[in-house]
Amino acid sequence: MGENPAKNHYAQLNQGEENEMEIFGYKTQGCRKALCIAGYFLSCGALLLLFYWKPEWDVWANCIRCSLEEADVVLLRTTDEFRIYSRKTVTWISVSALIQSRLNYPATAVEDSIFSKAIMKPSLQVKSIQVQRIRYVWNIYAKQFQKVGALEDHHTCSAIHAKFGSGLTCNEWNVRKVICGPNTIDVPVIPIWKLLIKEVLNPFYVFQLFSVCLWFAEDYMEYATAIIIMSLLSIFLTVYDLRQQSVKLHRLVESHNNIMVTVCRNKEGDSCFQELESHHLVPGDMLVLKEGKTLLPCDAILISGQCIVNESMLTGESIPVTKTHLPQADNFKPWRMHCAEDYKKHVLFCGTEVIQTKADDTGVVKAVVLRTGFNTAKGDLMRSILYPKPMNFKLYRDALRFLMCLIAFAAIGMIYTVCVFALNGEEAGEVVKKSLDVITIAVPPALPAALTTGIIYTQRRLKKKGIFCISPQRINMCGQLNLICFDKTGTLTEDGLDLWGLLPCERNCFQDIHSFPADHSLPWGPVFRAMAVCHSLIVWEGKIQGDPLDVKMFEATNWVIDDSSGHQIEGQGSTHATVVRPGPKASSAPVEGVAILHQFPFSSALQRMSVIAQEIGGEQQVFTKGAPEMVAMLCRAETGDNIQTAVTVAKNAGMISPTNRVILVEANKIPGSFSASITWKPLEKNKPEDYRGLAKAMGLEPRSPRVFTSALPVEDDSPPTTERRIGLALASGQYHFAMSGKSYQIVAQHFRHLLPKLLLNGTVFARMSPGQKSSLVEEFQKLDYFVGMCGDGANDCGALKVAHAGISLSEQEASVASPFTSRTPSIACVPELIREGRAALVTSFCMFKYMALYSTIQYLGVLLLYWQLNAFGNYQFLFQDLAITTVIGVTMSFTGAYPKLVPYRPPSQLISPPLLLSVVLNILFSLSMQVFGFVVVQEQPWYSKTDIHSACLSVNNHVENSSSISSLGLRGMRDGAHGQTDNGYKSYENTTVWLLSTINCLIVALVFSKGRPFRQPIYTNYVFILVLIGQLGVCLFLVFADIDDLYSKMDLVCTPTTWRISMVIMLAVTLAASFLVEEAVIENRPLWLLLKKTFRYHSKSHYKRLQRVLEQDSAWPPLNETFFSDSVAISVEGSMGGHSNPTFDSNEDTL
Repeated sequence: MGENPAKNHYAQLNQGEENEMEIFGYKTQGCRKALCIAGYFLSCGALLLLFYWKPEWDVWANCIRCSLEEADVVLLRTTDEFRIYSRKTVTWISVSALIQSRLNYPATAVEDSIFSKAIMKPSLQVKSIQVQRIRYVWNIYAKQFQKVGALEDHHTCSAIHAKFGSGLTCNEWNVRKVICGPNTIDVPVIPIWKLLIKEVLNPFYVFQLFSVCLWFAEDYMEYATAIIIMSLLSIFLTVYDLRQQSVKLHRLVESHNNIMVTVCRNKEGDSCFQELESHHLVPGDMLVLKEGKTLLPCDAILISGQCIVNESMLTGESIPVTKTHLPQADNFKPWRMHCAEDYKKHVLFCGTEVIQTKADDTGVVKAVVLRTGFNTAKGDLMRSILYPKPMNFKLYRDALRFLMCLIAFAAIGMIYTVCVFALNGEEAGEVVKKSLDVITIAVPPALPAALTTGIIYTQRRLKKKGIFCISPQRINMCGQLNLICFDKTGTLTEDGLDLWGLLPCERNCFQDIHSFPADHSLPWGPVFRAMAVCHSLIVWEGKIQGDPLDVKMFEATNWVIDDSSGHQIEGQGSTHATVVRPGPKASSAPVEGVAILHQFPFSSALQRMSVIAQEIGGEQQVFTKGAPEMVAMLCRAETGDNIQTAVTVAKNAGMISPTNRVILVEANKIPGSFSASITWKPLEKNKPEDYRGLAKAMGLEPRSPRVFTSALPVEDDSPPTTERRIGLALASGQYHFAMSGKSYQIVAQHFRHLLPKLLLNGTVFARMSPGQKSSLVEEFQKLDYFVGMCGDGANDCGALKVAHAGISLSEQEASVASPFTSRTPSIACVPELIREGRAALVTSFCMFKYMALYSTIQYLGVLLLYWQLNAFGNYQFLFQDLAITTVIGVTMSFTGAYPKLVPYRPPSQLISPPLLLSVVLNILFSLSMQVFGFVVVQEQPWYSKTDIHSACLSVNNHVENSSSISSLGLRGMRDGAHGQTDNGYKSYENTTVWLLSTINCLIVALVFSKGRPFRQPIYTNYVFILVLIGQLGVCLFLVFADIDDLYSKMDLVCTPTTWRISMVIMLAVTLAASFLVEEAVIENRPLWLLLKKTFRYHSKSHYKRLQRVLEQDSAWPPLNETFFSDSVAISVEGSMGGHSNPTFDSNEDTL
């Protein structure tokens, strides 16, 4: 009604989340659609194929802009740097059969439920779209698409108990089921025909199809057939691999899709229990958890009782976790805000296993369904595999630009070809074929396959070393890594724990250390009681299970856990409590046992856990255990700081040199205000004996930049004072920052401008939450570091996903989204991956240079011959394409990685001065040689245009076989000439140019096969060397042999021996020039460093620029100083967990 159709055309989907997108509304227009359909037929499907590659063009051509409310098609665009488009059709869900009138839909859900806000009146339909397996419905009041399949976040704790505590009515359940869809994480096995079609429609294969059709038109059948066979083989292998992955993912989730569960239904105010299959569950359903092991088919909020679950699917650690019920807090805060970071204590996650339930006074353990399907923790993990975040790598961008240059190069050749042949009166069909042929020569169809070959071989080598890769394109990225983040617990340190000793504290002072094992047991007292009861251990399958630290401490007491169902506790009657009693090996104790009445599990926000315990027949007591800095706040005096543990590990791992200084950065919020403070404190002097040469043991150079952050030692014979030592270290940049996760978050909120400076020398980041780890990796990436992440569980899952190369040391489901997984849980896989990554990157460069030179060499030769209306014969093309280039492309990548890492990386840019200079110079060498041969052969005394046998008088009947090039033109093999009949390709120029260009391909293959320092020497690639020797032998045989049948088949003519020797000399000179330039100039690293220094070229990387700035800043770092922030803080809650699992963000329970 007069409203602008473009109004409300645009909105944001999943704002602030990892998968944030922009959404645009469009309406299909009949006349536009009819024109597009006509275009499909007129273009023989080319327009349809173009729209398949570019869905945004499809929408813009078929539809007109409109508001999202009116749209029947939406266009989605990612908000990252890639700006990827996708098209989705709006669908309508009818609920009219379920809701005959508004009165039939319960009033409890009408006001604040997305289900009621999505139902349009009077049609009783719901407008929806499905994006990355998540369903979104149109909110008619908010005028936007919102997720369904999850309970709304605005519910308070009391509201969840009140609204969902007695279950949903049948009508509510039916409506929610229709709108939300089934509760399944359905990863169907993709049919082979679909995989085939998707693979065949790849632009690379479409270009190959174009090339093959052109070759068949020119009777170039042998190579066309070879390309078809290789392409089909490549397609089948790819489809087989994709199919295997699809089957594996399907099997991974199918067991969770059909589980029998018990739900509570609300029928006219009364609750009744009902058995149904789990795929019928909807958000808000009331689950009843029975005794025994149960796989959870959804995410649920525990509202009564207590559960012990195994969350190894999410954490990678088979440690039982205690879940407590959601409190009935009567306030106006949403339940997640009320529970803060500890909301996970009340949530049972999909895919985890309930191993024990404990009912409360109601006698039933209940949980409200929070999320279903792909909205769950397991569903999000699957989506991260199905829809991985694309990585931006300069190599691929540069490769595309280089291809564009080759296409432009080909366009010049096409214009030249059309001009030459048209002016000489050739038929239009021949002119078109010859000009199109130039494209397939200048842009080799085998280029993408050749680049992929090196990756495939590297992947196989990694697999043999126990490193598995689900994202092969990241292998090249490993070659550029210049900063590695290691998780400490379980990655840099061993998994196992041993109790070394105990330091009791009595009468405000420390007592003697009690070492374990000891001849005498720990005496009975408060410390003994704390070790016996302050834990969250359970007895599972006859074994004590729980946190390894808790297990070790409890085993040291020699007590046992009696976890039977009921115990008589004085003053409380019979209650379900865990009782610990002295075991057979325990020393005598004055009590029969101690009952653990109530557990307060470890809280990441409070960094501690507590228990209420009671000696049987005695009084109740409270015990607390937690992080040293947190427990210290509850005590009066002495404290410690466990960041020292992380610093010690960093020193032992070689990350911090003995001569380097460690500066502790502490940031704190000021109580009673919105501001914060930050302080720099130097830690105590390092001890040289703390240093361990782990870096050397791993094969890393001591001065390897940023892989292990170590610096050069200060040379000074005199014993320096502490102040002088600090001054020397700071002046030379030999210092390291250490901070805790709490300090990191405060710095990110209040001191954002200082964060890059701190990261530049930041080495130790202790007690980081999973969200903070992801944020840290992202911040390093913003400084233009290529970041690797090595971790052992889902605590690192977010960081493993967001890093350029994430290496998981766990084979649990939690780490399945990590690009790399090591079978051996050791950080030795990191240098191995870097070595192979560097080798793969260098191989890609070598292969790219070779394929570019091979196509250019052939292109130049063809254009030279076109000048005389001549060309290479089919068998000449076949020999170069198949016998030379294809075999070299397959075997050149066999060269393995060099066993020793060097302290610098290979170049990351294809468009870089050394590489471009190498390509340009070798093109000039080839052009010079071919032009020289082309011109000089015409000056030879035996040369004749009309008599191709004039050079070899010994050939009989040469007069009868002689012919004129001009009269024969370019009939070629298509004229059906057989035997000794000249097909029009034979000439002295053809023979000279073809032999020179063919052996030139071998020369560039040899010169570009770079070995040290990133790959093993070329002679270690035995297959490649044998191939080159064999090919060179065949080529020289063709040069010096004078066999009529062979020469006739290869379209060669006989030349004098002196000319043949002259060609060999030309090739030798080209080889010497190419090799000399490549070794003395292109691969001369000191020369390029000198040129950079001479022309004052500085790296444009953000961290390099910042480094140069800080080197000039004498006031940095400000030791023993405190800065205060303004009252305005930056909210970083979104970024702190932006790339972790949004439905599960586990925190490490390290105490």
